Amino acid sequence: MPSSAPNEDDKRVRLFHASLVWPLLLEPLAIDGNQGRHWELFEARQGSHPWRLIDDEFTDDPGQFKERHYREFVSFLPYVQRFLYGEGRSRHSSPDDPPGNSPMHVFRRKDIARLRLTLRKGEVPIELHIVHLDLYFFHDIDLVQLNLEVRAHDLALDTVREILFRFGRAYPSGWEEGGEGLHNVYLAEWLAADGSVIARSDTERRNKYLEYVCEHRSPCISEHWASLLRPLVLAHSDEPGDLRYRLVEYQRMPVMSFIALDQPRQLSREQWVRLGLAATLHPNESLPVNDPSVIEFEKRYCQDRFWTDSEAGPNTRFMCTGNTLTVVGDTAFPFFMDAERGVLAQFRHQYFLVFLIAHLHRASLLVFSEILVDAVNDLDISQDVSVRRFKRRIRANFETFLRFTHRYWFHELSERPHLQAMFRLCSDHLRNDEMYDEVHNEIREMSHYLDSDSQRRQSNTVVRLTVITILGLIATVTTGYFGMNIIPFGDGSILYRALHGLIATSIFVALVLFAVARSKRLSDFLEALSDERLSLGGKFRALWAVLGGRKR
Repeated sequence: MPSSAPNEDDKRVRLFHASLVWPLLLEPLAIDGNQGRHWELFEARQGSHPWRLIDDEFTDDPGQFKERHYREFVSFLPYVQRFLYGEGRSRHSSPDDPPGNSPMHVFRRKDIARLRLTLRKGEVPIELHIVHLDLYFFHDIDLVQLNLEVRAHDLALDTVREILFRFGRAYPSGWEEGGEGLHNVYLAEWLAADGSVIARSDTERRNKYLEYVCEHRSPCISEHWASLLRPLVLAHSDEPGDLRYRLVEYQRMPVMSFIALDQPRQLSREQWVRLGLAATLHPNESLPVNDPSVIEFEKRYCQDRFWTDSEAGPNTRFMCTGNTLTVVGDTAFPFFMDAERGVLAQFRHQYFLVFLIAHLHRASLLVFSEILVDAVNDLDISQDVSVRRFKRRIRANFETFLRFTHRYWFHELSERPHLQAMFRLCSDHLRNDEMYDEVHNEIREMSHYLDSDSQRRQSNTVVRLTVITILGLIATVTTGYFGMNIIPFGDGSILYRALHGLIATSIFVALVLFAVARSKRLSDFLEALSDERLSLGGKFRALWAVLGGRKR
């Protein structure tokens, strides 16, 4: 007997696995005499905070190297491998060119074991197990990415959708009439292994957020996220700390989720749309059937290479909107649930890195654009100090952008079709290529401006030197005609000759300085003198302007 589509409330998610990837802009270090980088200072203070620098999976003991790590490594092209894992090691490496490490530095904290979420006021809390809690720093880029990986079993499908919509928000977008935050979870609590609360959200403190935005023109983040990131502190807050960060994007954090269901093919199209757009579509909102994202949902966001209804399976559907990556599959297929070789292992390793790199690209480009805008806003062309500072910032940004292009910017990550297809789908929705072209053009325009300004200054210097040379030519020809010493001053006392030399030198220096000061007007006078169409009176007026009259 054919089975009918189940009620969504009856549909259970057997395994829910999710990862938040939150990029943040790091403020330049402002410590006198410190030439270190953010992660070096972060590592140096490990005794004062719970974050610890972790090594990669490439340990000295091959017995500790798992197959899932090997599969992750070989999934990527060689230049991506060098970025993720560092350069290849060899016993025959040249001492002049030792192998470099990965430009990615990862810190992890293990004092938080679970996350307790109260989605709505009065509802029963849900506990999620924390798998990993990491901070990713990157060489040459003032950027850090927070990765929060959580897991739960046997949740209702609508609960999972509610989590994807409400969780991962840095601050409330408003407040309900009852005072609770709008669109975010009612209460989020970090729990230690013994069940004690380490930190909790404070989105109900409406005045805190209003006063912060009014005073700083910048959003404030919820306390549970702020406590998670310490000793990193929000840039505009009054909290002490030299490792400071700012938000790069909107308050909703990019999220990827792994959802294991019984018989996912029984889901209706509306349920698929709500699941794929769960981060942006309110659970209580009716489906906007006329929205292009709904009409062209399968075409825009679905990658159905493995969405095959066969005994071989794996009955796995990938949905990506750019800010979200959702993988849905059937629990009946062991390969889908395999955490060592199957889709779950690939989700946590290969697809996580694809998602991480795509958002690294976007966040980095936003950082470059932010630096350019800030440099232009701070520019005051009437102040030489401001102009010099502007030039230094633009040149430094240009050099960093070049290193970013050659070290981090990829169009192809893998020869595996589906992995590469997911990277392109994610990057296209994030508009990374268009944003790269925009930032590249902006930096190039700034560079051209600096080059033209330098050429202009060099041209002005050449003009001044030319004017002085012409004046010196007159004196040289005159003294050459009469002889070097027109008036003999070789006789007399030493004091007399020294005084004469001092007076003569002062006069000549004054004349040269006067010529330099009036070099622009002298240049105009010489140009007027060479103009055959200009009358004699006009030429005398140009000479008068040089001697101190009004400038023509």
